[in-house]
Amino acid sequence: MLAAFQAAQVPGVLASASDCMGQCSSGPTVQVMPDNTWYCRVKPSDVPMIVEQHLLGNTPVQTLLHSRFHAQMDISSYSNLS
Repeated sequence: MLAAFQAAQVPGVLASASDCMGQCSSGPTVQVMPDNTWYCRVKPSDVPMIVEQHLLGNTPVQTLLHSRFHAQMDISSYSNLS
């Protein structure tokens, strides 16, 4: 997963590994900071959608959001992120 994000080479975005995030049962897990968005059960084929829609378009990918953290996510707050 890390290699897929690093290969995307999004300007201004650092893709890095982390220590245990306590979400192994929902893995692979991706956390986008600073907005603290969590994605679960991410596949390498999901990376282009996360890059285009979230990292470049500031709109989280609803179908991949981790329900433990985003039960009823209001995506309107993302319009001001850059």
